[in-house]
Amino acid sequence: MAAQCLLAAAATVEPDRLPHSLHGYFLRAGRADLPVILEVDRDRDGRSFSARHVNAVQEGEVIFSMVTSFQAEREGVEFDDAPRRDAPDPGDTARGGFNPLLLEVREVTPTNFLKGVFTDLLWVRSPVALGDDPLVHRAGLTYLSDLGSGFGQLGSAVVGRGGPSIDHSMWFQHSIRADDWVLLDLRPIKAGWARGTYHGSLRDRHGALGATIYQEHLLLPGTMADMLEDVLKQEAELAERQGREPRDLEELRRAQLEHPAGR
Repeated sequence: MAAQCLLAAAATVEPDRLPHSLHGYFLRAGRADLPVILEVDRDRDGRSFSARHVNAVQEGEVIFSMVTSFQAEREGVEFDDAPRRDAPDPGDTARGGFNPLLLEVREVTPTNFLKGVFTDLLWVRSPVALGDDPLVHRAGLTYLSDLGSGFGQLGSAVVGRGGPSIDHSMWFQHSIRADDWVLLDLRPIKAGWARGTYHGSLRDRHGALGATIYQEHLLLPGTMADMLEDVLKQEAELAERQGREPRDLEELRRAQLEHPAGR
């Protein structure tokens, strides 16, 4: 959803201006089977920057809200101390459990859902060529930046049963390609009050920094078993409203793999 909102905002901006930052809030759960209306407010157009506010509306309610800024880019001093871990080549890394029609994923650190462990270092790319428009690649980076978790390797004592994203901030740097391998490197910063904040970087295979992120998500107490019980309960309630049989865990997992970023 964040990537779609970014493209909607860009459609109202002069083509020589690229997004340099975005700040989004996930307000309600969205549904992939219903249309979404993207409402764009033109907050300001200056000599070098354009600011936009986008609301994603589904069934009359805002499910995602984002402010984003665009810049007519120019040369300047560079400094880079963003996360940068060594990682094996993606060809030497295990394939992740995502739908390969949507994303190709190679997890450097492992995911074990039942143990509450999630990757915090992974290679990812679009399996489809995205052309040469840098705007499209920045939208692609936005889409894949919500994978993994900076708290993923700390275990259930810290993570509990995890939880959904609350807000997501992103700053774009070099124009790198989302259809070539991108290393997503995530680092925990602070946890408390059932929330966790982590920092991260997105780099191409040569180390060029494409974007940095900060993200906050819920760290709900409990275990993965508790979460699975809640998921099945919610599915049963939804199935009853829709007049159908509830899906089991395997069916729900297959459905999630079709939308790995969950937005």
